[in-house]
Amino acid sequence: MSKILVIAEHHDGKLNAATAKTVSAAAAISGAGIDVVVLAADPAAVAAEAAKIAGVAKVLTVANAANAQAIAQVLAPQIAQLAKGYTHVFGPSTTFGKDLMPCVAALLGVNQVSDLMSVEGSHTFKRPIYAGNAIITVEAPADQIVVATVRAASWPEAAQGGSAAVEAASVDAALPTHTRFIGLAAGASDRPDLQSAKRVVSGGRGVGSEENFKVIFQLADKLGAAVGASRAAVDAGYVPSDLQVGQTGKIIAPELYVAVGISGAIQHLTGIKDAGTIVAINKDGDAPIFEIADIGLVGDLFAILPELEVALA
Repeated sequence: MSKILVIAEHHDGKLNAATAKTVSAAAAISGAGIDVVVLAADPAAVAAEAAKIAGVAKVLTVANAANAQAIAQVLAPQIAQLAKGYTHVFGPSTTFGKDLMPCVAALLGVNQVSDLMSVEGSHTFKRPIYAGNAIITVEAPADQIVVATVRAASWPEAAQGGSAAVEAASVDAALPTHTRFIGLAAGASDRPDLQSAKRVVSGGRGVGSEENFKVIFQLADKLGAAVGASRAAVDAGYVPSDLQVGQTGKIIAPELYVAVGISGAIQHLTGIKDAGTIVAINKDGDAPIFEIADIGLVGDLFAILPELEVALA
């Protein structure tokens, strides 16, 4: 029987939704037993959240002051030790998981399966390549532990209602001294997190300038949405890079995605292919974004957006 260890992602004492999506991927392996591990300085609150995820058998906690910040080189040796006795180790394919899981795979001496989007068997998975233009089937060696990142946009959050036991785990791993936490620079915002938001409004090169981007923020505030941007908008300096959506930015799957002034380059479409409803607003009726949009509005965004705001008032 498969036994899967899911690495919990959390921040400021709260569990990231990507963890429940990773549990969904683990549950797709028939008959698998699923444990979640929370590494933190004080893991109690996050562990209590993780214990409520349906399908989780047990939540392990590793309390260590060194785990106060999610530093891959510090967490990986501890996870590699905990992985003994498990057939799989899964983490979300978020910034956190992309940083951490390759370190875990290296310590365990195995190749990582990246961006797992479908489970075909205990060691057989599907993942996207070529910016999502092709899907390949990957078969991991049956005699090795499987270390994988889960494409969160391809999986629903596991249901709540679980009541898993919470146990403290003892880990005796040598932690590195060459890597230490210096500081965290992050933009403060009252808007929802881009990677987990249910609604997202994104602006592209067509917005025209950093000053003009305020119309995107205004519509997002009306919708209670997160704000995103195309790479062209980021490269032009309209917004910071942490808002970039696409192959080289964030892969997201909101229920509603509003693309404003975005032509629809394949790299951008890769980041939104799992969105529920896509609304495109662009003055070019032949823009590629309209080929995948559920609703398309052809016209001047500076005329259309104020009308939408009035309608939403």
